[in-house]
Amino acid sequence: MNELLNCKKLKTAEQAIAFIKDGDRLLVGGFGLCGTPFTLIDTISEQDRARNLTVVSNNLGESGKGLGKLLLSKHIKKAVGSYFTSNRDAVKAWKNGELDIELIPQGTLAEAIRAGGAGIAGFYTKTAVGTMLAEDKEERIFDSERYIFIRSIRANVALIKAKKADTMGNLIYSKTARNFNPMMATAADLVIAEVDEIVETGSLDPERIVTPHSYVDIIVLNDRYEKVGGEYIECSK
Repeated sequence: MNELLNCKKLKTAEQAIAFIKDGDRLLVGGFGLCGTPFTLIDTISEQDRARNLTVVSNNLGESGKGLGKLLLSKHIKKAVGSYFTSNRDAVKAWKNGELDIELIPQGTLAEAIRAGGAGIAGFYTKTAVGTMLAEDKEERIFDSERYIFIRSIRANVALIKAKKADTMGNLIYSKTARNFNPMMATAADLVIAEVDEIVETGSLDPERIVTPHSYVDIIVLNDRYEKVGGEYIECSK
């Protein structure tokens, strides 16, 4: 409890999402459901505000889970990512003209976000050359090979998930739940980190800190889900 009182960046989920505006672009961590900020996503889905969102994420969760819940609540206007067929609701919404989808190869997506966080305007890649994904993109030849230009990605807000934060906002992650979260923390104007635990500054091993506190604006404590057998399960209300 003392750690929570000393954490000046700590807010409730409701207070945190109040910073999200209608039409914003969001970076949302996760790979499948691993490393997904469930509490923040659920809270947005329950509010009748901040709609027409563009969500940049590897995928849109699963049916009724993670970003899949935000899709069903009609908050998402456009999705930018790599694997949307894992959620049948996303495919259905796209077919019905209710969801705009922009496909980006997974490695290209990761590099575009990393570049956005590094202040790089864009980069050239061979991935997707000669496919429909290369249509309308600038093409150049380097060393006798074709490359297409990809703009970097930034967002208004990043919603990320970490295992622990200290009271300053330094973050550590749990194994592969790390996925897109660290790079997204560098590429948004406002970074909201959902964590399972907050500890006193100085108690984290500095070698394990992945995201420095200077990138984190708001911390939200996960109080809705518990980890059971390696999977996050919603707590009974």
